[in-house]
Amino acid sequence: MSDWGPLPRRYARYYLEQTPSLVWLLVVNAVAMLVGVRYYVETMPEVSTFLWPLYADSPAALFLMTLSLATLLPFLGQSLDDVPLTTPLAYLHTLALVWLVKMGLWTVLALNLGFDAYFPAPWAYFGIIVTHLGFVAEGLLVPHYARTTKGALAVALVLALVNDALDYGLGYYPPLRYDPGLALPLATVVLSVLSVAIAWTLLSDGKRPESGS
Repeated sequence: MSDWGPLPRRYARYYLEQTPSLVWLLVVNAVAMLVGVRYYVETMPEVSTFLWPLYADSPAALFLMTLSLATLLPFLGQSLDDVPLTTPLAYLHTLALVWLVKMGLWTVLALNLGFDAYFPAPWAYFGIIVTHLGFVAEGLLVPHYARTTKGALAVALVLALVNDALDYGLGYYPPLRYDPGLALPLATVVLSVLSVAIAWTLLSDGKRPESGS
């Protein structure tokens, strides 16, 4: 077959099997993570250091994806079909995909629920939405080298819901220009479940895509 999943296999091979493209992707992620941390830095002193990974949601998603991609470095120049599938890696890759999808969609949702507070600012609205939709696009690379397990999906769901409880129960949600009210917390919980469901759909078919795809 010529394509596989939402992202054609040939694009995944281009970005993940070649040294220049994979290193470039890692560098872009690292820079984006630092830019994301800057968004939180003013409020981070008010949050316990131990909670920073759950508070700085978008940088955490990029960090997980960077770790996930870094596991491919020892296999540069080899086919994605030769990348090992292990249980520890299943947990890492599953968390990376769930966090990327969740935070990418959450940002679009949050900015549109508070539409008047952000639109039509070029960066605060359009720029942030476009970059966070890029999270979802990048997450579509994961199924080309990873699989999941029931345990990994369960852990991802529990951590996502714990994150939601901290965000809206203790007020650790990302800085917003408006009061989230009840709509955003409820929608966030739905996104947590949806993101895990997407990971389940994309990562749990039990086989790799065909090497020629």
